[in-house]
Amino acid sequence: MEQLSKSLYVRGLQCKKSLWLKLNNSSVLKQPDDSSLAAFSIGNEIGELACDLFPNSRRILYNNTTRDERVAQTRKWLDEGVKTIYEATFEFDGVLVMVDILHKDANGHYEIYEVKSSTWSSKKPKIKDVYIQDVAIQYYVLSGCGLGVAKASVTLLNTDYVRGDKLDISQLFTHQDVTTETKGLQDRISIRLGSFQRVLSATEKEPDIDIGWHCKNPYECDAFDYCWKEQRQIPEYSVFNIFPLTKKSKSLELYQQGIINVEDIPSDMKLSEKQQSVVDSARYARKGELEIDKLAIQSFLDSLSYPLYHFDFETFQQPIPEFKGVSSYQQIPFQYSLHIEQRDETIEHKEFLGIEGEDPRQSLVEKLVKDIPLNVTTLAFNASFEQMVLKGLAKQFPQHKEHLLNISNNIVDLAILFQKKHYYLPEMKGKYSIKIVLPLLVPEMEKAYRDLDLIHNGGEAMQVFAMLGKMKDKSQIKRYRRSLLEYCKLDTLAMVRILNVLKLAVK
Repeated sequence: MEQLSKSLYVRGLQCKKSLWLKLNNSSVLKQPDDSSLAAFSIGNEIGELACDLFPNSRRILYNNTTRDERVAQTRKWLDEGVKTIYEATFEFDGVLVMVDILHKDANGHYEIYEVKSSTWSSKKPKIKDVYIQDVAIQYYVLSGCGLGVAKASVTLLNTDYVRGDKLDISQLFTHQDVTTETKGLQDRISIRLGSFQRVLSATEKEPDIDIGWHCKNPYECDAFDYCWKEQRQIPEYSVFNIFPLTKKSKSLELYQQGIINVEDIPSDMKLSEKQQSVVDSARYARKGELEIDKLAIQSFLDSLSYPLYHFDFETFQQPIPEFKGVSSYQQIPFQYSLHIEQRDETIEHKEFLGIEGEDPRQSLVEKLVKDIPLNVTTLAFNASFEQMVLKGLAKQFPQHKEHLLNISNNIVDLAILFQKKHYYLPEMKGKYSIKIVLPLLVPEMEKAYRDLDLIHNGGEAMQVFAMLGKMKDKSQIKRYRRSLLEYCKLDTLAMVRILNVLKLAVK
């Protein structure tokens, strides 16, 4: 019998083939990228902090111990009456679980707490099904070991909590009781475990499970590329780009009929206006053939008042808020770039980058209201993000509220011309992010991004600034700061170049 863990159990619930691959052919699975590794690190940090909710506890050590030693140590401490054990380890029916927090209440009843790095809020109180399944397998194993569990909870970060002068972890975390839901799943678990073991017993026979909604629900599977691209030969651009992948998606319906390429979608299939436009482009447009609405572009250009302020924020998040007035995972702006363009196309550049380890918001706001005057045209690409951040800052800094809201209200979205297909190339394939648009309109800038030192995208910028405050090497900090400035500067320069292409297009 193959031993399972709670993570393997949850993987099997998503897809038995994924479970089989993990244990028998893991080389085909996608390796964790930097973003995933950062998420793992954050999860560990949050798990450590959650343990402080239950002081005077003991921890089962994982490193340099065997499974049997961890199980035995857990049992020993339970027999000795230890009230709280972190990573309490149990084994039953071929499943090994390590409970994040096992606690005995004042009445002698056991409670289990599964700590997640995700969030909860009173506006979105629903607990993800996958979290409940995670707790359910632990409840099953502990019950099988003869331990009566009176309460089962998922512990999440509470975004309703806003940090004050000091961090209050009793408010930062919220315990969501899922005991009833957990009990309701118990009867199915042994059946599922049996089906998993039957699949795993055929070690030389990979399960023949087709692609589908389960490949991205609840998470994108690390076998996605293997199953979709290598085995099923799904191209980068297919019917799945036209219709979102859901349980009853039209893309799955087409795939099951043998239709994968966009141009092969039946002409009598009911499509939205946007979908029909993309399909028609795939069918009839030649590569590089420009569709342009010069009147719409000229109208957009005529609406702009000079000087133009090409603007871009960079933000980061703190799962555990370190600054007063911040909630978990709140977007915190730490940097901006500003290219100021006159009517004669002369350019001036201004910028801000916060000091690592310090709250950057007040300094950023004070410089921003000096750099962008009232009632000027500010250009952003997909402006809703900049507007969201500005409105948040207006609430946090009421003394600058009027000015910040004025900037937000006067933002013009450069992306709208591509979203509405006033300027459209077939290679855009219905998308209009700056990552899609820029290489097509200003191909030389693609190389400029590649040639940047250390930081090449917003995700990297976010991760770097978050870690700068913990770095000790001053020369390395200086290099990272220089790289952050160069990256953000390139983002607003890109908008200047895109606007120039649009101007030339209507001449």
